[in-house]
Formats: sequence, structure tokens, C-alpha cells
Amino acid sequence: MNLEDALGGWPAGGNNQPQGGPWPGQPANPAWPGSQPGGGGGGAWPGQPTQPSQPGWPGQPTQPSQPGWPGQPSQPSQPAWPSPSPQPSAPGAVIGPGPGFGPGPTAPQKFVSAPYNETLHNGVYDKLLITIVGTIKPNADKITVDLSSGQDLAFHFNPRFNEGGKKSIVRNSCISTKWGKEERDLSGTFPFTAGQPFEMKIMCTNTEFKVAVNNSHVLSFKHRVSNLKSINRLSIYNDLTLSDVRMETLP
Repeated sequence: MNLEDALGGWPAGGNNQPQGGPWPGQPANPAWPGSQPGGGGGGAWPGQPTQPSQPGWPGQPTQPSQPGWPGQPSQPSQPAWPSPSPQPSAPGAVIGPGPGFGPGPTAPQKFVSAPYNETLHNGVYDKLLITIVGTIKPNADKITVDLSSGQDLAFHFNPRFNEGGKKSIVRNSCISTKWGKEERDLSGTFPFTAGQPFEMKIMCTNTEFKVAVNNSHVLSFKHRVSNLKSINRLSIYNDLTLSDVRMETLP
């Protein structure tokens, strides 16, 4: 699977970004470990497949009229189960499982909003991919994504829109109440725009987190908490609205 497939959906050069290329130090279109030979160019963030539309309840035929007793009028036809129209996708929602076979309530929809918190029951691990889709607020000051281990911050991702008149992305950790060394260098330009939508992907490997925004690799952050399974909480907050948060495991 190609990087363009997984990070696709954004126009080339969106937000004046350069096209996403291979990770530093790797040849063009490298294969992810364990990828099948002959399966096309590897090295890709896998794409999230589009979820099919949920079908409505199938309509049932109308029951025939029941004859009445002599001298009584016939009973009217029994109405069929209605076939409801498919529900439109609600902004800021992840659609839950569809209905089963036969009458019954559907599973509730999972709405996402900021601040957002989710427990990662298996922690983070090699080939975990987290996708965050949303929109930066028009007068944004900062947004924050944290991956936490208990009271510690294993990965603090903090884009700032006006820090002394400049834009920056601060990355850090906070272990035993002590902040580590900040990282601020970027491989390209600041990838977020106030008032504009974005799609961010965070991929975990055995050694680091890799971050891509709007079709371009932005940065990598080496693990400072070695016990990846203990990193079990995702938090997203500050000046953004969310429309989707999803996780998948790469093949």
C-alpha cells in the first residue's frame, strides 16, 4: 500500500505543504516489515477504508386482510414494518455497528468532541496507527495531543499558532512531574492553518512516534517511556473541533 493511499484524500500540496516522501534514511517506496512481496510499493501509511452505508430495515410485505366474523366488518390490513431512510452521517460522529437481522434497536452512535479522552486498553505498540480528523478554530492559540502513561506524559504534541509572533510545534515528555527536553525542529513548514480542516496520523513503532499532517510527514519523536503497553490514554484538547478519531493496526 502506498503512502499516497493512506494519507490520501488531501490535494497534493495542500496548505502549501510539500508532498509526503519516504521517511528520512529510507529509499523511495520502502516496504514495511512483514509486507508481502509483489503487493505494490510499500512504506505506506495504510488507508482507512471507507465504511459502507448502513442499510435500512428491509421492507416487509403487507399482511393480507383478516376476514371478520359473520356480521362483522373485515379487519384492515396490518401495516408492514417501515423501511426507514438511511441515517445521514452526523458531523463529529463515528458510526457504530449497524442493525442485526430482525427488528430491534440499533447501536448508539459515538460522537467525538474536544476535549477528547480515550483509554487504550492495549497501550501503544508497533504498527499502531492513530488518525485524528478535525478543524482548527479560527482564532486558535494552540492545540494539544497527549499520549499518557499514568501520571506521566509519554508524548506531548503541542502546535502553537502565535508564540511571540511565530508558529511552532513543541514536543516533550513529563516523567515523574519533570519536563524533559523540548523538541521544536520541523522537516517542513508549519502544517496547520487556523479555521481550516486537517488530518493527522500518528504511527507508533518500537522506537518512536511518527507524525504526518495533511499528506506530509512532519516529525518523529523517540520514545522516552520504554514500556509502551503502559502508554494507555489518548487526550486531544484546546482550540480545535473533532470529526473523527480512529485507530488501526498496520499489517
